[in-house]
Amino acid sequence: MSQKNLILLGPPGAGKGTQAKELSTRLSVPHISTGDMLREAVREGTPLGLKAKAVMERGELVSDELLTEIVRERLAKADCDPGFILDGYPRNLAQAGILAGILEDLGKSDLLALELEVADDVIVTRLGSRRSCPDCGAVYNLVFSPPAKEGVCDKCGAGLVLRKDDKEDVIRERLRVYHEKTAPLSDYYRQRGRLKTVPGDVPPAQVLEKLERAIG
Repeated sequence: MSQKNLILLGPPGAGKGTQAKELSTRLSVPHISTGDMLREAVREGTPLGLKAKAVMERGELVSDELLTEIVRERLAKADCDPGFILDGYPRNLAQAGILAGILEDLGKSDLLALELEVADDVIVTRLGSRRSCPDCGAVYNLVFSPPAKEGVCDKCGAGLVLRKDDKEDVIRERLRVYHEKTAPLSDYYRQRGRLKTVPGDVPPAQVLEKLERAIG
């Protein structure tokens, strides 16, 4: 591709954020997550950022309409000229249609969706093994990257905790919502000849290698 305009798809815990950061470095294009976009717009004090700040301060979710405008604003920046990696957007078919219009307007319609495939039970084990430090924010995984001393943060010595988000019932509910709302994006991009699928349940270095091969 002349442009590296990429979308990463896959269930929560599939490793999209990890892989997006690696690909961003290797391809020299920005990794853009919805959270990063919102924080950047708020930090820069753009009109859309101020609207988003007011919504978030009320503890509400940013609407599809406002999020769409923030995506448009972010993708129009000069650092996205060579391409971008979108992580966390689109989340549903409506957003995918809107994104297609934005990219066409920006002359970036050359798009590839990369899907990380990981079974639900693997996701439950993977996320259920996460432990977080409530003091410094460090995150460990009891399977892949455990702390040196069980239950204790390597960085600050605080006791590690299992976050509410990483409890099995919460993980399975997140997966249910993913299959209902986000998984249909696979068929959407497959039908348009814009989807490549990579197994996400192998070591991260192998996932990265397979993603690079899929991009070409």
